[in-house]
Amino acid sequence: MDQESSTRESAGQDPLLLLKTLQTLWTKRELQKLREVARQGFATLEDPFSGLLDMLESYKGWKGKGHSLEYYITNELARWLKEHPRDPQPGLKLKMLQARAFEVLGESQSNLLEPLISIYQLQKADRSTLLGNVNHLYHKGKYKEAVILSTKLKLQTELDVEKMCTPLLLQDKANLVEDYVADYPHLQSQLLQIMDTWCHPTFNTRDIARQYQNVPPSRADKLNQKMLSKLVFRLLGQYKVDPALCPNVMNQRHLGTLRYLFYKRFVEKSMTQENWEDHIQNMVGENLWLQEQLIQLLISYCDVTTAAQWALYYHLSGESLPAKVTEKMHELQHQERVEVTKERTDDSKMDKKNDYYYQLPITRENIHFLQTWEEVEKCRDVVLQPGQVVGIDMEWRPPFGLVGRPRVSVLQIAAKEHVYLLDLLQFSKLDQEEKEKELCHFIWKLFSDPSIIKLGYGMSGDLCSLSTTYPALREMEKQAQGILDLLQVDKQLQKNSGLWKKHHIPVESLCQELSSITKSPRQAEKGLSLLVQNLLGKPLDKTEQLSNWEKRPLREEQIVYAASDAYCLLEVYEVLCKDPARFGLTANLKESLGGKQSTKPKAKKPLSKQGTQSPSTQELASAGETLSASAFPEISAKDFSVVCDTMLQGLARYLRCLGVDVQVLENTDDHRQAAEIARKDGRIILTSGLPYQKLQAQVGEGRCFSVNCSDKARQQALSVLKHFNVRVTLRDIFSRCQVCNCDKYLKISKEKVRRLMKISGYLAGEDDTGYSKNPEEDWELCPKAETPASSEPTTCTEQLPNCTYNPDCRWLADSDLNEGSLTLKNGTTLQIRTIPRGVLEKTDLAHFYCCTQCGKVFWEGSHFGRVVSQFQEILGGSEPQTQTFYELS
Repeated sequence: MDQESSTRESAGQDPLLLLKTLQTLWTKRELQKLREVARQGFATLEDPFSGLLDMLESYKGWKGKGHSLEYYITNELARWLKEHPRDPQPGLKLKMLQARAFEVLGESQSNLLEPLISIYQLQKADRSTLLGNVNHLYHKGKYKEAVILSTKLKLQTELDVEKMCTPLLLQDKANLVEDYVADYPHLQSQLLQIMDTWCHPTFNTRDIARQYQNVPPSRADKLNQKMLSKLVFRLLGQYKVDPALCPNVMNQRHLGTLRYLFYKRFVEKSMTQENWEDHIQNMVGENLWLQEQLIQLLISYCDVTTAAQWALYYHLSGESLPAKVTEKMHELQHQERVEVTKERTDDSKMDKKNDYYYQLPITRENIHFLQTWEEVEKCRDVVLQPGQVVGIDMEWRPPFGLVGRPRVSVLQIAAKEHVYLLDLLQFSKLDQEEKEKELCHFIWKLFSDPSIIKLGYGMSGDLCSLSTTYPALREMEKQAQGILDLLQVDKQLQKNSGLWKKHHIPVESLCQELSSITKSPRQAEKGLSLLVQNLLGKPLDKTEQLSNWEKRPLREEQIVYAASDAYCLLEVYEVLCKDPARFGLTANLKESLGGKQSTKPKAKKPLSKQGTQSPSTQELASAGETLSASAFPEISAKDFSVVCDTMLQGLARYLRCLGVDVQVLENTDDHRQAAEIARKDGRIILTSGLPYQKLQAQVGEGRCFSVNCSDKARQQALSVLKHFNVRVTLRDIFSRCQVCNCDKYLKISKEKVRRLMKISGYLAGEDDTGYSKNPEEDWELCPKAETPASSEPTTCTEQLPNCTYNPDCRWLADSDLNEGSLTLKNGTTLQIRTIPRGVLEKTDLAHFYCCTQCGKVFWEGSHFGRVVSQFQEILGGSEPQTQTFYELS
């Protein structure tokens, strides 16, 4: 008897008995004890490698999503082997273990791939064996697992990229496809060609989806041509592949551009015939399909004669054209010469038109088009004078159908009596490295000199394009000083428009007069043109804005337009400096210079008097029926409540960041539910497009706001807050949970969080499951700043020194939490498993905050600083600075 007992002991513990014990602990969620028992069990197994496979083969208790006992045991063994290094026996036994491991992978979740590859050295197995197992997974319909395994084992070059990636694309798993081809340029090109064939107008994704099991046709319907085209276009830029490789995508892109050009020319009438023709000819080129599409658009927007003239210009065959166009072509062919007709405006009309547009006050001789290095040196001597005020603008070819950011063609610098147009396109062709360095040095010195005031309009976008043109200038924006962006001043003027707009010519009146000259409806001015009109009395003529700035020589109209765009900034600045108080600005505009391009004028909003109660959203909505947008009574962010349509989820996140009570419709909800919620809870409806008209009728005027979908989410949030006169203070930022909208938190010390994580098994080892070790890798719901990547980051100390986050909440008491189940009194589970280990190692972090409704955990981070920098212009300035930054887990 003793001999039998000794034999069993030497043979080691039965892995299935160990599994049974672990299953019991897993069911009870006693994770810390489970870890200890597992580690003790691994040490008693005769062969841990074989024992793990015995357990995985017998345990089939988890088929859903998320971490399972299988995953926990496998990772625990991987960590144990790191502490107690040993390798499986080589030779036949290792091959048998690898074969069993592959069988397990065929039945288990994909998250077992990485630990099993590491434990059983699957990457060292015979290549034919590896490929056979990948194909086995694939034919079982486990396409995702097959792709992940082949990616981990670097088998991509030996597999058919179309075969492997097609089912994943149909299942909307493009991220896995991108990982699959990440390190293989030739596979990237093949993938793009495959996706491009799907973008052909006659292609039907349902046809190809039927070839794959586990891919329902309804799932494939989500991959429509619009989404696929966007994905292809993004990958073209990401992989730096020649766009000619994807003719179908580029054709659709160019067709969209053609429609836009027709709208600009024949509907908006903001483009000259010459510019329009130039873009059309460059866009269409020798592409027969685009030529035929052009003819169809000409029939719709113009007439048959014009369509026939363009058809003859491109030598199109009558067989592919409508019969009426073919007949007109036969008539025109009898003429000696056929040209595309160009619309001209007679001189008298041009003179009258000029009377209503801004005109340069300097002579043509003082506009200098610089194309040599010697000319640039003369310009540098004039421009780099201390105390100088210069207007700066840039022009580039419109990015119609182009991949990536456009390169600047012309840099305009306007001084008091001269305008210099630097032909950067010409300089790039000279290929003189030393001279190019000198040019970059001149530009850098101009932008970094604080004694020279640089005026611009939307300067940040210009600097981004300039850094694309000259990579040596990528860091220049961080060093830029003395910049006054009149776009920010313009926004301030719009707020104060009631003080001064009455002294200027009404926009509608001027548009009517211009329409009488051009014989077409005139679009209202916007942007810089509107600012120039309001301050100088006449708008800018923007008909050359969409010119082809890469075509040389530039036309005279282009040169005058480029000079006007820069010089008008000087005159606008001069008007503002003469009487800034009239426009509601500070006495000295130079005080608005923040040293950095990203600095924006702060709009200080008065806080309500002490003891005055803020109006509720319902009162605000009722007032909206009789008050204009600018006359809404001020309301605090915490008292302002809205319901957002499902298409405005980005806006909803921003508003929650600022403390607004936001309810968002689910994707499956009908738009009409927004009206029901608004009536029930007294919320304002935020929507866009067609639903606005229906919803507005259901809730009445003032309680439904139409958001501009073309704006980014941040700009949408600013529009809403300004429209309803919402006062946002530092205390409002992140006062609500970004997940569930709750505004009740509990404060937890770092020591207690660490202890809870140990008790729950989330600090079990060095590579604990369920969370990342790097705090920057963890997911976050706070919207990112919509600023160029080159912008200088702002830190909490730079933004708001002496800030501490002190929300209205109390400390978590022992009676508030069941430590065994990590649940609060109301049944909410505390989600501490999502806290990265790196966060606990922060020495300056003292405590965490948890949402009492959903259990999400928050800690100090960088999001607060980003939100403050994005919304500086609407933040109340006199609120005590009692907040710091915190980050979402």
